[in-house]
Amino acid sequence: MSRIHSGPSGVRAAWRAGAAALLLATGPALADETCQSPYMAKITGVEDFVYVWTLGVEGLGDGSDKLVTVDAREGSPTFGKPIHAASVGGRHEAHHGGFTDDRRQFWAAGLSDSKIFIFDVASDPGTPRLVKVIEDFVERSGGAAGPHGAYALPGRMLIPSLSNRDGTGRAALVEYSNGGDYIATHWLPTDAAPNGARIEARADGYGYDARVLPRRNVMLTSSFTGLENYMRPLAEVVADAEAMKRFGQTMVVWDFHARQPRSVLHVPGVPLEIRWAWGPHHSYAFTSTALTAKIWLVHEDERGTWKAEAVADIGDPSKLPLPVDISLSADDRTLFVDTFMDGTTRVFDVSDPHRPRQIYEKKIGAQLNMVSQSWDGKRLYYTSSLLANWDKTGAENEQFLKAYTWDGAALTPRFAIDFTAERLGRPHMMAFGAASPSTN
Repeated sequence: MSRIHSGPSGVRAAWRAGAAALLLATGPALADETCQSPYMAKITGVEDFVYVWTLGVEGLGDGSDKLVTVDAREGSPTFGKPIHAASVGGRHEAHHGGFTDDRRQFWAAGLSDSKIFIFDVASDPGTPRLVKVIEDFVERSGGAAGPHGAYALPGRMLIPSLSNRDGTGRAALVEYSNGGDYIATHWLPTDAAPNGARIEARADGYGYDARVLPRRNVMLTSSFTGLENYMRPLAEVVADAEAMKRFGQTMVVWDFHARQPRSVLHVPGVPLEIRWAWGPHHSYAFTSTALTAKIWLVHEDERGTWKAEAVADIGDPSKLPLPVDISLSADDRTLFVDTFMDGTTRVFDVSDPHRPRQIYEKKIGAQLNMVSQSWDGKRLYYTSSLLANWDKTGAENEQFLKAYTWDGAALTPRFAIDFTAERLGRPHMMAFGAASPSTN
């Protein structure tokens, strides 16, 4: 059974002592699965549950979005099976979410109507319970819309948006208390309103992911597109030349403490997920670009200047494999990259971050989106759904959670769940849970 640990003296106390002191005091292992906020409590041992934020499908089960709990305890009679589903009622384009820093709540966002659903995952971790819904995100934020995810800060949640009340791509970062009270909105810089940022080529104002490197007081954001694009069928968007111009080409480096944009980097091709390296002397992050199929490295040079450079192709970019999620191992040596169109995961040796080298690939299914990796790097989980209107149709509309072990050379199947056969919906984002909520 796994246990949750909050760190030697509590992350919040370390935060108050300063970001630099935080990393020196606690080391890099402040999360369980890789790619989570460094401010979160961590799980030690093997994860007990996998929570899957799932899009409802009309006519399938109750047709509603839901948080599905999957039993990951080997030896359990329900190992590899869904054991609970907490429905939120209705379809909201379920997408991403995240735990609060104390890991007692899971916040899950809906892209279509900007609702945020808060689940209690501590009282009974196997059966999360919906305890609050934020329904006025657009009004309270001053017009941000399309909450994309939820990222734990000390005592707060950071919600990057994809859009605004007009449906275009101008986006913002919105802060809430862990109790769900609105705190502040920070709009992404644009050419017209740079807010003091240095601009390499342009500032498009688009948003997607937001991640923090506390040791360097740096927050990094990436860019996607607005409601007017992501709620349309993918084939329509691709056929619309004007719509294709409305995608992100930037990443923004922020002064995290001041929430002040410092520079806007030119990263053409829609940079999506951000993965900071964990090493105490590794001041760099990876992202992948969806439309140009490249791995990008964002790094700080010896003069303290942040730069972005394309460092590797992903598959054959001319075939538009559409990279989606990525996962960096805790030792910063291995990067998993999923591509939606060919349903393939590729593994890169990134021990030299400037020269990634592909070492393995495996087709997971007809379509592929998210990947989550355990902290020890031995277990990988994959889901299939991208967006309700962007998923493949017909026989290729496979909807699954698949679990594998990784031995450093190959993936070996552990279990698979057909979410359509189980009448659950379209599985999207995953997060790990522990049976015991105890902390130390």
